[in-house]
Amino acid sequence: MLSGEYRHSLDAKNRVSVPAKLREELGENFMIVRSVRGTCLRFYSAEAWKEYVEPLKKLPRKVAEDTFWFLYRDAAQVTPDSLGRVLLPNGLLDFAKIGEDERNVVIVGCGDFGEIWSEKLYDERVSSMDLDAIRAALEESGL
Repeated sequence: MLSGEYRHSLDAKNRVSVPAKLREELGENFMIVRSVRGTCLRFYSAEAWKEYVEPLKKLPRKVAEDTFWFLYRDAAQVTPDSLGRVLLPNGLLDFAKIGEDERNVVIVGCGDFGEIWSEKLYDERVSSMDLDAIRAALEESGL
């Protein structure tokens, strides 16, 4: 299970270090894609990615094609180097508003997937979270 919050910076070659704890869970290769739920990137182990996209194959063809296009056009199947770094392609960096002005990122584990945020957008998201709504959802589900 991917968990934890880690703050890092992109290096000059647009590489970011993925924490060892997360690399152990992700395996040798994993996918980094655009998020459909926010201005961030999502990453999945190869197995979790297959599970994630499987239901998309059952959608009407046009919807499935548009969705796959959105997800895969800048997607990166990555293998961390010996220092645990992965290269983030420019398209993904642009989408997540990470780059020249914002080189600091937050990597956060979210169970079956993880996210990479610009530090600024992540801090804004955390400060705007509605804890009452989260608590209500947990209570409604019996937790």
